[in-house]
Amino acid sequence: MTTPLIKIEGLTKYYEMGGTTVRALDGVSLDIQPRTFTVVMGPSGSGKSSLLYLLGGLDRSTSGKITINDERLDQMDENALALFRRRTMGFIFQSYNLITSMNALENVAFPMQFTGIPVSERSERARQLLEQVGLSDRSHHRPSELSGGQQQRVAVARALVNNPSLILADEPTGNLDTVSGVSVMQLLSDLHRSGRTVLVVTHDPRMTRFATHKIFLLDGHVVSEAEYQSATMEMANLSSN
Repeated sequence: MTTPLIKIEGLTKYYEMGGTTVRALDGVSLDIQPRTFTVVMGPSGSGKSSLLYLLGGLDRSTSGKITINDERLDQMDENALALFRRRTMGFIFQSYNLITSMNALENVAFPMQFTGIPVSERSERARQLLEQVGLSDRSHHRPSELSGGQQQRVAVARALVNNPSLILADEPTGNLDTVSGVSVMQLLSDLHRSGRTVLVVTHDPRMTRFATHKIFLLDGHVVSEAEYQSATMEMANLSSN
């Protein structure tokens, strides 16, 4: 049996808000196999973004274990986490997180500043990645001169600069129109087919068409697809009344 790329055991994340304990994640245990395309579905407040940020080492769990590539993230200090992220992961965010004063080429090349790669090599690598995502003709445009879909593709190119084996995406189609959203979904599917492990958190059901595995979250718990569909139907009925 294949060793999981990601192993999550008894993961919890609690927040204190106004004297109330919010259980964003409440005892989640999961295995994610290598070279899979996993979609984590859940409505707002289900805990899916909390899960992604914990997997990316961008936040700390309240308790539980996270193992990626046989390394325990929950036991790493901040410096070790930063190095591990740089070596292993690429992030794609809903809000793109591009630097407004930089053009597309500079945005893609920026993470390589911390790797010791010479400037000429950084620029060439960034140029190749923009070509890969279909934006070679927009390399000198700043984010304000790009559409939402184009900005997200720049963000995908930036996520690939260090050739990560794991891509984590947080609502990557959330700010996009239908056509741009499908384009980004296809791009993520292409990355999966190239041998990468892709994990996407979303409430966009179209994303499941590209998934090899689906996980459903409600109120910080993993539930079956039937439970999830029943709950979302109930929420839709309540909002329509």
